[in-house]
Amino acid sequence: MFSKIGNVIFENEAVARTSDFRMGLEIEMDRADETGHLSTEPYPDTIGDAHSNPWITEDFLVAMSEVVTPPANSPLDAMHYLYRINNALRNALAPGEILWPLSMPPIMPKDKSSDFDLLNDSTTEKRDFLVNWVKLHHGMAEALPCGAHINLSIHDHVIKLIQSQMSDTFKTDQEVKDYLYMRLGQGFVRYRWLITYLFGASPIAEKNYYDEDKGPNHPIRSLRQSHRYGYGAKFLVDYTSIDKYIKSIHDAVKKKLLIRASEGQGPIRFRGGKDLDDLKNTGIQYLELRMLDLDPTSAIGIKTNTIRFMRLLASYFIMNPPLKQSSVNEALDHANQLNDEVASEEPTHFAHQVQAISFINRLKLFVDQLQAGPEYTEVIQEMEMRIRYPELTPSAQLLGKMKNGSLVDYAVEVGKKYQESALVALRPFDGFDTTKQPSADDLKKYLFRDSFKS
Repeated sequence: MFSKIGNVIFENEAVARTSDFRMGLEIEMDRADETGHLSTEPYPDTIGDAHSNPWITEDFLVAMSEVVTPPANSPLDAMHYLYRINNALRNALAPGEILWPLSMPPIMPKDKSSDFDLLNDSTTEKRDFLVNWVKLHHGMAEALPCGAHINLSIHDHVIKLIQSQMSDTFKTDQEVKDYLYMRLGQGFVRYRWLITYLFGASPIAEKNYYDEDKGPNHPIRSLRQSHRYGYGAKFLVDYTSIDKYIKSIHDAVKKKLLIRASEGQGPIRFRGGKDLDDLKNTGIQYLELRMLDLDPTSAIGIKTNTIRFMRLLASYFIMNPPLKQSSVNEALDHANQLNDEVASEEPTHFAHQVQAISFINRLKLFVDQLQAGPEYTEVIQEMEMRIRYPELTPSAQLLGKMKNGSLVDYAVEVGKKYQESALVALRPFDGFDTTKQPSADDLKKYLFRDSFKS
């Protein structure tokens, strides 16, 4: 049974628009050498400057690269952007360098006193913040895992349709946006545990990552998504309203759980304006999903079917009844605990299989009711197989790649294969090697010619 909003969308034949998002992707990957150690090479000089290039940047470490795509009107175009920019980065690497395909970093230096030398130094302000962050969190481990972030912007047709049909409830388009993005945030946090199960791919850490006796004594599903071992937030972000969302992050700063509000990322981040407080005036303009490990079976760290599944979830959350406002925080607090249980399980076990099958059956019914198409039927079938057979999940698959408790040999082999493929590209994009970095329009013209969807 759809919600009132879902019925408006269905009756006006706008269902397809609920998964047709404007999308941007941000993929973090460490640079490593072919022995499996963190690279000591500087930011590649043939792709401009780490501070001025908006599409290939440094993240926490000098060696942690982040590829950022411009927003695209089509998810497939966003993937093509990512592929071509990722190739540009690979073509700029120093001889013997690869992009590390795993979320957990390559072998870190044994000497912890050199940690500060590894930090991003693109600006003095950035470096000072990172130094303070390391001191506050008693080390770098929480910030080192890499991941895939998805930025979603709801199609304007959906926003305008709901406002016109429900004008008594929503006076402006922005009120519709704020309501729907908050519902999406609640939905994704509520089922984050399932996303961690299906896509978790960080079962172990390599040498020198943890201090002695700090890490788990066996592989788990996702170190990165684990509250205990990863970078999980030390406080509960409030997803009931914009004001409460902002307040919960500012309260964390006051309690010294965060250094500054921009650090309050959580699994879902609402975006609008330049900083957190701008949300009060601009409203939410798009949503950032921050809960995916890198997929090492893809050269770009994420697969099309993963994107498709996340789009399906978003459509489901938009069209189906939400949580009651009074129960949101309790439900999401429980969901965060559930996520930590799932992240900390051995990869071949799944204690919440029955609950997961129940939800995937609801998604299957949703797809069948709407006749969403074979691509969504196929992705549901793939995810159902992972739920029924934990050994098919990415983290469990990685167990078979381990040698002597390490994934270095596997990661180097895969990283070299992806690197070799990128280096044979006939026309890699070289427009970053200029004083003026290319705009989104420049990238569009070069990468897509006349095939880009406007």
